[in-house]
This record gives sequence, structure tokens and C-alpha cells, in this order.
Amino acid sequence: MDHFQNTFHSGKTGTLVAIMFSLYTVGAMIGAPFAAILSDKFGRKVGMFWGGIIINVGMIIAATASTIAQFVVGRFVLGAGTSIMTVAAPAYAAEISPPHWRGRATGFYNCGWFGGSIPAAAVVYGCNLIDNDFSWRIPIILQAFACIIVMLGVWFIPESPRFLMANGREEEAVAFLAKYHGNGDRSSRLVQLEVEEMKENIRQDGIDKRPWDYRPFILTHNGRWRMAQVLMISIFGQFSGNGLGYFNTTIFEIIGVTSVEQQLAYNLLNSVLSAVGALSAVSLTDIMPRRKVLVWGTLACAAALATNSGLSAALDAQGDGIQESYAKGALASYFLFNIIFSFTYTPLQGVVPTEALETTTRAKGLAASNVIVYAIGFINQFAGPIALGNIQYRYIYVFVGWDVVETILWYLFGVESQGRTLEQLEWVYDQPNPVKASLKVDRVVVQADGRVTEKVTPETAA
Repeated sequence: MDHFQNTFHSGKTGTLVAIMFSLYTVGAMIGAPFAAILSDKFGRKVGMFWGGIIINVGMIIAATASTIAQFVVGRFVLGAGTSIMTVAAPAYAAEISPPHWRGRATGFYNCGWFGGSIPAAAVVYGCNLIDNDFSWRIPIILQAFACIIVMLGVWFIPESPRFLMANGREEEAVAFLAKYHGNGDRSSRLVQLEVEEMKENIRQDGIDKRPWDYRPFILTHNGRWRMAQVLMISIFGQFSGNGLGYFNTTIFEIIGVTSVEQQLAYNLLNSVLSAVGALSAVSLTDIMPRRKVLVWGTLACAAALATNSGLSAALDAQGDGIQESYAKGALASYFLFNIIFSFTYTPLQGVVPTEALETTTRAKGLAASNVIVYAIGFINQFAGPIALGNIQYRYIYVFVGWDVVETILWYLFGVESQGRTLEQLEWVYDQPNPVKASLKVDRVVVQADGRVTEKVTPETAA
């Protein structure tokens, strides 16, 4: 926006832009460990409330900025608040959901990103017509809207039953399950099953009571494999080419779209198309195999980016005499990449970590995930504008190759969790090869004492 540039003189690429936008992720990384402590000690609702307060403080600092230093501090505080919110909220979504809704609930939570990005793109498009500094200040101020709804709303919703059970409030946890999962019937089989699962998996002296203890993620076979799923979805979900979206204006310029109004309109269209891809996946989350979608979806992302980078290279070779068909092809392949990525990763970024982590490690695991997500976001936001300024479309080649590597890693190390019960997943992660075990988990049985054993079949007997 012209007035933003007139205030800060930052340009669109280069080190200054990198610093201005990447400090958000530094704040988020620093806030993540404290977010886990807050959520584990005081509850998911309190975590969401304080996350909203800190986000609003950051908004005020950034929206009133007239210097780069103040704007950067505002971005830093915004990042810290977002980190607290995004540790508490997905844990809450997973923990209040009945087993058969858990995939859709956590997947839909992650699609809430589009509930902000689409209005944000529309607001920026409209505010571009304002001929003063409010053209960029208003979009920043409106970030408070969703936070205020959350801050008010948390006092009208019940606390997570798993948090209650983990903190010795069993009666409140059972009352929640009976009301929301058992239609008021405390003797419902589903309620009884969930209560027994919670008692089995939640310890009153678990690591959620030891604020800085992350050892189980490193020292146990089960914990290492669970954390491997969190690491892969956290890194790949941020570094598969989707980070280019932070610099859509530069991407659009590379393929010949130079009008600010056109760029903002295409940015809005891109958000809408991505939302369609993500929401389509959400509707299928409870029946969609995680591992297969991640393998084939990531490979399709590589193909779409390869098409875009090839056409961008052709456009670069054409100089000023750009052929419209090439530009449209490059634009279409970029939109296609975002649709495929949103279908593949957006819901599963919320689902995979919550399915991989059990209750006493969930907040810490999500906090670790947040640190990784924002660390990769820092790389995207710091390196992106510099790389695009120096090598332009060739930066996309990096993601084409990396997406192929991701595909191989998902195939080798991705554990299938769709449709698995907590007992089955515990058995899966205890096996020498959890990937192989997860693909044959339909051949296991839960014994009367709660132990999970492999069912003897002609195939296994052989």
C-alpha cells in the first residue's frame, strides 16, 4: 500500500521487509513454552483468554506505529499472543469432541484461518481506496474483532473434560461427558468408555504437572515416534511453498500482474479458492486416510509448483513482450498449488498433532509444534523477500525439490491414525515399526483387561 510505504519506506523485498514481518514469529517462538504452562496449569479457557489480551496489546502497538521500531515491537507481541491462543484452542477442540467427531472438529478449527484471511484480504482491498494512513491501520485494528469474541465467549463454554480429569476434577469431567456426549445419560456406553480411557491415559503426576519436562518426547520409543509426526506436519505444513503467500504481491509481479488493485483482488480470490480446498478436506477428515493424503497431496504440490516455476521462467525469457496465455497459466498453477496444499495440509495440521499426542503431553507437544511452526515461519518471512529479490521465480525451485523429499519422508515415517482408538494408537506407537503397525491395526483386538494384542489371522500365522 502506498501510505504504508510513505510511513515506513520499507520496500516490498529485502532485509528491512524481512525484519519487519519475521519478528512476529520470534515472539510466537518465545511465547510457546509459556503457553503450555498456562494451558496446563490454569486450563484451556484461561489460555485462550490471555492469548486474546496479548494479541490486542500487540494490535494497539502496531496500529499506532509511526516508526519501524514500534511496528516491529507490535508484531513481536502479536506473535506471543497468537502462540498462547494456538496452544490452548486446538487442545480444547480435540479434548471436547466425541471420538467420531474429533477429526472434523480439529480440522475445522485449523480452517478457521480462512475465517480471518478472507475478510482480511477483502478489508485490505477496500481500504486501499482510503487516501490516508487508515488504509493500513484499519486492517491491523480489525485483528481485535475475533479476539474480543473469543475473550467473551470462553466464559460461556465448559472447560475441557480431559483437563478436568487430569487435575483431579473427575466429577465435573463426567458431568461434561454425560451432558455433551451421552445425551444426559451418565451410564451411556460412550461416556463410560471415554472415562475409562481418560483414567488409563491421564496421570495425576504426569508431565503436564512438570512445566519444563519434555524428556518423554526424546527418551522413549513411543514419545520419539509421536514427536516425529508432530515435527513432520509442523515443518512440512509451513515449508512446502505455502510460505510464498506472504509475498503474493511479489509473486503476482513476477507473472505480470502489476496493478495494486489487481494484486489485492487476486489475493482475495486466492484466499477463497484455498478455503474451498480446505473445507472440502474437512468434510472428509473422519474418513480420509492421513498418510495416503499427505503422500499424494505433497507430490501434487510439487507438480503444481514445477508448472508455475516453468511458466515463470518462460515469462522471464519473454521480457516486456509477455504472452498472456503464459501469464494465465502461471497464475492458474499458483492458485492450483494453494488449493491442493489447503486440501492436503490445512485440516491435518490441526488433526495430526492432536491425534499423535496423548492428554498429558498434548499442551507441551502443541507448544513444541508452535515453536517449530514459527521457526519455519521466521525462515519464510526473513529469507523469502531476500530470495525473491535476488533470484525471483527461481526461489520456487527450492520448494519443488523439497516437496519431493517431503513425499518420501511421509511414505517412510508417516503413521496412519485415521479411525484408530486411543488404545490402538498406544499399541501402534509401542511397536518396533509404528508405520507398519498402523497399516495393519485393523488386525488388533482390545482384550477384556484393556490390553491391545495382534489378532491371529492366516496371514500373520504364516
